[in-house]
Amino acid sequence: MPEFYTSFMQPGLTIIIPVFNEEENLPRVKEVFEAYFQSAKIPSKVLFVNDGSKDNSLWVIKNIHQSNPLFTYIAFEKNCGLSAAIKAGFDHADTKWVGYIDADLQTTPEDFNILADYCEEFDLVTGVRTGRQDSFTKNLSSKIANSIRRSFTHDGMDDTGCPLKIIKTEKAKKIPMFNGLHRFLPAMILLQHGKIKQVPVRAFPRVAGKSNFHLWNRLFGPLSDCFAYLWMKRKYINYAVAEKSI
Repeated sequence: MPEFYTSFMQPGLTIIIPVFNEEENLPRVKEVFEAYFQSAKIPSKVLFVNDGSKDNSLWVIKNIHQSNPLFTYIAFEKNCGLSAAIKAGFDHADTKWVGYIDADLQTTPEDFNILADYCEEFDLVTGVRTGRQDSFTKNLSSKIANSIRRSFTHDGMDDTGCPLKIIKTEKAKKIPMFNGLHRFLPAMILLQHGKIKQVPVRAFPRVAGKSNFHLWNRLFGPLSDCFAYLWMKRKYINYAVAEKSI
C-alpha cells in the first residue's frame, strides 16, 4: 500500500472503537491502526466513541485525532453502555461499511482483511476467536451464553461476542438498538433478510486496562436480553419500497 494512502484514498470502512477508561490502551491502538491503514484491503478510518470515561481517555483520543485525521471521535456526556456506543457509531458512519473492534485489542485490526474478502457477498461478517487464553470461568460463561442465545435466535453464530465485525452500513443503520442488543447483531441482520457469515480470527490476551465485564453481564445479562430480542423480533418492521416519486 503506498505511503500516500492516508491522505488521498477515500475510506470505505469506518471502524468503531467504543472507549470506557482505556487510556492505557489507546497509544497502542494508534500505533497498531496506523500500521493497519497501510495494508487495509478496504481503506479505513477509526471512529472512537468515548462512553463517558472517568480517566484521561478523551484527552488521549483528542491528541490522536490531532495527529492523524483518520482517527475521529464522538464523546458522550455520560456513560451509556456498549450498545449505545455501537449505535452512535452506526448513526455517525458515512462509509459503505462499518466495523467494530474493542479498544483492548484482544483481536487485531489486521484481521479485518480476512473479513473484507466476504464483505461484498454478505451483509455482516463476524469473527470467531481461535486460540483464546481466557480464564476457565470466562470461557465457560461465554459458551453457556452463546448456547442460550443461539436457542433463541437460531442465527448459527458460535461467537457473537467476538469484537471484530464488518456490516454494510445501510443495514447497520436500520438496527433498532437497545441495551444488550450488541450481542444480537447477526440476528438483527437476519431480521432484515440479510446474509451473515463467520470466519476464524486470532485472539490475544489483554495487555493493559481492566475488563468491564464479569460473570453477571457475561451470563445472566445475555439471558435477560434474549427475551428483549424475542419482543423485538415480534414487533420488528421490515419493508421494501417498490416504487417512489420523491
